[in-house]
Amino acid sequence: MKRASVITLLLLGSLGAFHSARAMDYPLPPQGSRLIGQNQSYVIQEGDKNLQTIARRFNTAAQLILETNNTIAPVYPAPGTTITIPSQMLLPDAPREGIVVNLAELRLYYYPPGENIVQVFPLGIGQLGLETPVSTTRVSQKIPNPTWTPTPGIRARSLAQGIKLPAVVPAGPNNPLGRYALRLGIGNGEYLIHGTSAPDSVGLRVSSGCMRMNAPDIKALFEQVRVGTRVQIINEPVKYSVEPDGRRYVEVHRPLAQVEGENPQTTPIKPSGDFAAFVAQGSDKALVDKALYRRAGIPVLVSNNGSAASSQSVQSVQNSRNAAALAESQKEVAVQ
Repeated sequence: MKRASVITLLLLGSLGAFHSARAMDYPLPPQGSRLIGQNQSYVIQEGDKNLQTIARRFNTAAQLILETNNTIAPVYPAPGTTITIPSQMLLPDAPREGIVVNLAELRLYYYPPGENIVQVFPLGIGQLGLETPVSTTRVSQKIPNPTWTPTPGIRARSLAQGIKLPAVVPAGPNNPLGRYALRLGIGNGEYLIHGTSAPDSVGLRVSSGCMRMNAPDIKALFEQVRVGTRVQIINEPVKYSVEPDGRRYVEVHRPLAQVEGENPQTTPIKPSGDFAAFVAQGSDKALVDKALYRRAGIPVLVSNNGSAASSQSVQSVQNSRNAAALAESQKEVAVQ
């Protein structure tokens, strides 16, 4: 699919239409802005298998849907229930270059060089005790059709569960690494961004430290990324922004548990000194505290004048931006 067509699909979705899971391109916001996308509503259908199926349809993570809709059943939400799809977000506070992973929000951001877009993908990450490391590194190798050689630790853990792994798993549809893998230049080369033979694990904290993606997503990323591409892995449950129009937003995700049994909904979050300044310089502290307590995983307006009218004004501005971008993308399609 040509890129202009993908952008068109996304913008149609952001304006209220149902969009494909492959519509993951977001136009970059203006200079000084970090707000992208627009949340959507979806009514759960009788044929929806589970929340993971819905998440894949919208190219997001089930865990993110649960953050935003904290009253629905976590696996099999009832048909007829209207849910919010969290497709609006603040870009991470990191250079808009290469790959940026924010572990706390289970998302990977890719900034294609020379293009005014960002691609956003759901991600599976390392489990408790086998965390994906926070680091800045590079893609050191691209591996099509990877084989999988389980490490001694993985073999021992599997054996403890009664599963004896082979020495090497050949390439193919049953390979845990999927069809494509990007090796990172950290550790001894054991950290990969790869596909998976278990699609329901994407968007969860279940790996041995690698990062898992849906099959179409890793294919799209693999085809674009070059060896040497910058990769920054961060762990920021709280994102915030002062937009060019003065609007102030906070996006709070449940922090990753540090010990077994820890409740990420109630675990204290220790904001940085910069965040304290953000709150003090024009934010409504009551709204900020509410966002920190709720942890809805979507941008929340916390300006001192953050009334319903202000929210409608922001929505109108965002709709205008989306409409303008849609018109531009339709011109590109017409040219092609």
